Amino acid sequence: GKPYIAGSVPSFGASGLAGVWAEANTREDIYDAFRRRETFATSGPRISLRFFASAEFDSGLLNDRDAVATAYRLGTSMGGKLKLENDARPSFFIWAQSDPESYPLQRMQVVKGWVNDAGEVKEAIYDVACAGGVPVDAVTHRCPDNNASVDVRSCEATANTGDTQLKAVWQDPDYVLGQPAFYYARVLENPSCRWSTWDAVRAGVEPRPDFPSTIQERAWSSAIQVR
Repeated sequence: GKPYIAGSVPSFGASGLAGVWAEANTREDIYDAFRRRETFATSGPRISLRFFASAEFDSGLLNDRDAVATAYRLGTSMGGKLKLENDARPSFFIWAQSDPESYPLQRMQVVKGWVNDAGEVKEAIYDVACAGGVPVDAVTHRCPDNNASVDVRSCEATANTGDTQLKAVWQDPDYVLGQPAFYYARVLENPSCRWSTWDAVRAGVEPRPDFPSTIQERAWSSAIQVR
């Protein structure tokens, strides 16, 4: 087959980052975080992302000053496993904060994967929080467009659109009792110029037509398994 050349896929961004939630900035604590899979990644910006699951979360967590400590106490963090008993249903606490030197956040999502009774692998994506506090559409599970845009001639982005943080407590509306599933969180920035468009602006030439002009930088968590 053809060899893979890094960067050969036009839709890719330029770089990425990986992060862990460690108790302290020591080698031992960082490796402990790796072992429990409390890890997340971004496409480049320093977005921070928290993701927890429990059978006991409720909306009061959104105004809890010690929300993270409460989430650890009542549930499991990203990379963990949540075992439910009887007719309990999972709830998820998701909290994302933007990179102050990058672009505002547009939406926060939960991605679900499972195997149905026919043995087919399925995936679903749910928007769970929208910029500006706009409600998610209950039928489509999508945020409305916040009309954020980018002028690719200058890479100037729409101002005063998007949030510095997004937070939600969410329940899966399609959860099936007894069906194992995994969930992970994802948060997207407003659109911004892709690195190739920035190069074109600096060089004073038109962006390449065979490359996407814009990108939505993002962060995503490791998954939580629910059984």
